[in-house]
Amino acid sequence: MQKRYLFALFWFITILLITGCGQDSVKPKKTDLVERQEQIIEKSLPAEKEETQSNEESKVVPTDLSELKVHYIDVGQGDSTLLQFSEDGEDFTILIDAGNWKGDEVVNYLKSQHVSQIDIAIGTHPDADHIGQLDKVINTFNVGEIWLSGNTNPSQTFQRLLGAIDSKQVDYHEPRMGEEFEIGPLKMDVLYPKTISEHDNEESISLKVTYGEVVFIFTGDATTDDELNMLQSGIDVKADILKLGHHGSSTSTHPTFLREVNPAVAIYSAGKDNLYGHPHEEVVNLVKNSNIQLYGTDVHGTILVTTDGKDYKVLTKKDGTITPSSSGNTPKETTKEEQPPTTIIGSCIDINTATVEQLQEIIHIGVARANDLVDLRPFTSIDDLGRISGIGPARIADIKSQGLACIGG
Repeated sequence: MQKRYLFALFWFITILLITGCGQDSVKPKKTDLVERQEQIIEKSLPAEKEETQSNEESKVVPTDLSELKVHYIDVGQGDSTLLQFSEDGEDFTILIDAGNWKGDEVVNYLKSQHVSQIDIAIGTHPDADHIGQLDKVINTFNVGEIWLSGNTNPSQTFQRLLGAIDSKQVDYHEPRMGEEFEIGPLKMDVLYPKTISEHDNEESISLKVTYGEVVFIFTGDATTDDELNMLQSGIDVKADILKLGHHGSSTSTHPTFLREVNPAVAIYSAGKDNLYGHPHEEVVNLVKNSNIQLYGTDVHGTILVTTDGKDYKVLTKKDGTITPSSSGNTPKETTKEEQPPTTIIGSCIDINTATVEQLQEIIHIGVARANDLVDLRPFTSIDDLGRISGIGPARIADIKSQGLACIGG
C-alpha cells in the first residue's frame, strides 16, 4: 500500500512540473491615450525591462529630429508655455497653462504661431493665473486632450473651463507620478502629483520633457516640499532647462532640488512690477550663485528655446538683466502704515485685482478670508462674495455699506 501511495505521489508531482513549465508571464502593453487616425500619444505603464535588453539599447536617441520650439509666453503675472515640433510631416502642439483669466494673450499668441490644433492642453493646477484662458483656447482651437490635476475650484474661471471641456467633448486625463508618455519623438514623464487632496499649488502637475538629449522640467506652482517629494520618488530629474516654480517665488526652488536638476538655464514667468515681488531675492541669488543663466518674462518678454535634440538656443524678445524685486518676499501681514498703495478704481478696492493685504481693509475680510477670496476669483458682483465661507447676507450688507469693495473692469 505504501509503495502504491509513493508511486502515485511521484506521478502527481511530475505532472504538476510538466504543466507549470513554459508559461509566459503577461506584461503590460502600451495603450492608446488619444484616439486619432495616427497613434500620436502612447501611455506606457511602468514595467520592468527585459534582463536581456542592454543599457545601450535603452539609450538610443534619434539623430534626425526636427526642431522643437518651446515658447515661454509673456502673459504678465501668469504662466503659459507652448511646445511645437513635428515628425514625418505631422505637426505636434502642447500647451502648458494658459495665462491669467483677465487677458487674451494666449489665444492671440497661438494664432500668431499659426496654431490650429493642440494635441494636449495642460492646466497644472486650477489657479486663475494658470488656467485663466484655457476655456478660450478650447473654444478657439481643436484640442485633442485636456490634462488637469483633478483638484477643483469653485471660481468662475474653473467652472468656465469645465463647461468648455464638456461642450467641446474634449478627452480628459489626470496624470500621476510615474506615468510615461510618448508624443511623436517627444517623451514626457510625470513627476507629480502622486495623489491629490485639494491642495492646488502643492499638487501642481509637474513634468519632465525629453527631446533627444535635451531635457526640460516644468513644475507649475509646486512648493519646496513637493520638489523634495519628487526627488524621493527616485525619478531622474537632471535637466538642461528648468522652469522655476511659482513665478520665482521663495515657496519653490529648494536648493537641493536645484542642485539635483543641475540646469544650465532657469526661466520664470512673472509680471513686470507685480504686487507679489516675484521673482524673490533668495531665488534670484540662489540661481545666480549656482552659475545658472536666468531669464524672466518680466525682463525679457517672451522667451524662445529651440533645439534639435542635441544643442539648444535661448532667444529673447528683449534684453535686460534680472535683479531681485525691490518689493521683497511673499506678501505678509502688515500694519496699516506698512501696507502698499491700494489697488483702487476711483476710491474703492477692486476685489478681483487687490492683494491679500489690501483686501483686509474691507470689513469682515481677515487673512484667511482674503486668501479664500483670491482663490475664488473672479467675482462678478459684491453679492458673489457669498461664495466665501463665513460671508453671509448680513456681512455682505456690511461690506456694501462700507463702500470700499468694488468690481473693476
